[in-house]
Amino acid sequence: MNKHIYLVRGLEEETYDAFTERIQKTAMQWAERKEIIKLSLTITEEAPPKLSVIPFKKNKIAAITVFKMDSASVEDIIKTIGFEGAYSVTEAYPVAYEKTWANGEKTPGVCLLTLFKQKKGIDYDTFINRWHNSHTPLSLKIHPLWHYNRNVANDNMVENAESWDGIVEEHMRTRSELLNPFKFFGNPLIILPRMMQVFLDTYSFLDYGSIEPYLVAEYHLKG
Repeated sequence: MNKHIYLVRGLEEETYDAFTERIQKTAMQWAERKEIIKLSLTITEEAPPKLSVIPFKKNKIAAITVFKMDSASVEDIIKTIGFEGAYSVTEAYPVAYEKTWANGEKTPGVCLLTLFKQKKGIDYDTFINRWHNSHTPLSLKIHPLWHYNRNVANDNMVENAESWDGIVEEHMRTRSELLNPFKFFGNPLIILPRMMQVFLDTYSFLDYGSIEPYLVAEYHLKG
């Protein structure tokens, strides 16, 4: 199967509720298409906390994941208001939850969606090696990850769309495991060294100035 991720941004005048309703309604229609085998989405349903150690973006965004047997893009999604880009990706799940809830129900817990680009000044092999073999095991060691959906963006399927090299969805079982820094990084005796360790590791392979982290909810709609 081919896995594609489509990014759609909310309009400035849209509320979070209106954006969520618009995307969920249209995504459910897409899920009815025979050529789509699986479809899920992560979406910003609410504004992020004003104070957080994670520099959440306040923009509204949805990442719509589609699995198809063929490699053609889904034109209906590309024509959606706010469409930003379509990406053919290679996925990996260093840790994965067991889905026990019905399609259409919100995934338990909370999700951190992060979009990022390769750091300037390093080659692509170095970028992938540092991301997969340094940052991934470090994240698993430090953060209380319940599900880690790691996607390498191999190809931007639409001309003149925004270019991203990585699209990552990290799930925690509870909101506090993400939003409470002492649960996300560790107790007061180790939190500062761990935060610095994560920053330096991340800075070694990402274009740090363009990274976009979002507080999102996940829905499986098909498959």
